Amino acid sequence: MPGTTSTSISRAGSLLHRRIFADRAKFRSVYDNRSTSDYRQSRPREPLGASTMPLAMNRDVFITCAVTGSGDTTGKSPHVPITPAQIAASAIDAAKAGAAVVHCHVRNPETGAPSRRTDLYRELTDRIRSADVDVVLNLTAGMGGDLVFGDVEAPVPFNPDCTDMAGATERVEPIAACLPEICTLDCGTMNFSLGDYVMTNTPSMLRAMARKMTALGVRPEIEAFDTGHLWFAKQLVAEGLIEDPVMVQLCMGVPWGAPDDLNTFMAMVNNVPSNWTFSAFSIGRNAMAYPAAAALAGGNVRVGLEDNLYIARGQLATNAQLVEKAATVVTAMGARLLSPAEVREKLKLIKR
Repeated sequence: MPGTTSTSISRAGSLLHRRIFADRAKFRSVYDNRSTSDYRQSRPREPLGASTMPLAMNRDVFITCAVTGSGDTTGKSPHVPITPAQIAASAIDAAKAGAAVVHCHVRNPETGAPSRRTDLYRELTDRIRSADVDVVLNLTAGMGGDLVFGDVEAPVPFNPDCTDMAGATERVEPIAACLPEICTLDCGTMNFSLGDYVMTNTPSMLRAMARKMTALGVRPEIEAFDTGHLWFAKQLVAEGLIEDPVMVQLCMGVPWGAPDDLNTFMAMVNNVPSNWTFSAFSIGRNAMAYPAAAALAGGNVRVGLEDNLYIARGQLATNAQLVEKAATVVTAMGARLLSPAEVREKLKLIKR
């Protein structure tokens, strides 16, 4: 600057430094003498909902037990039930352990292979309904969409021993015969596990099945294995084919759907409309971590031998033991377990 000497600059700098240190000392004196509440009150308030990911834990949780499934697990654990009597007994034990809902498949009593036989579903339903414990019955309608291609060089004809494709009426026949409170609706098509198996559920098929389930007064439980399944589920709701209250099961970690890492899980959760009721599970080694994850994310819990055979490393479990462990986890977190009656009220289910 014109007319400015080095001496004047030095003096000005010294004066500025003294003022800065004096202001710092004054600030520290005021800050150290005020209370924590004063500090909190002085902070600018964030607008309501400004947090990008608030903790919205569900404190009123229901547990679903997936009793047997249709996987090749009967030779891996003696606890996997096969006959209608065994499946019903295991479901009843799970209900006594704290499950409000039991989700059931049936198997061929002689071979243990998955089955769609209506007489087996009727026997299972009668046994559960005549039990001395109340439980919400959820039957699968997922059978009849199994497409297994031939060799990679000759994908057609399809593998006749493993392919099981049926029409919408046939797939829903056990539901119409038994009228459970809930039945599942696998809401999409995906490459499933190993080999050349494709779980096949076309949009037309899903629309027809959803329409039939709703007409029967049975609540569809949407099973979503990836975000695209949730997208189409929203379309079914928008078309009036699935009515409120909507319930969805987030199926995590099933090859080759959505993996079960927490980032992907929260992506699934964030695609569930806020007025839907959701549950979540994972399979295998992460299955027993998911009760905590599901409740923390605002959802409900599913465990059972359909998804996981072990309660600890190397220790085979029963359905009742898996439910007991999930119940312990959830209640230790401060949540309350809903009863079957409370689940019926929440989801507007028809008890039969």
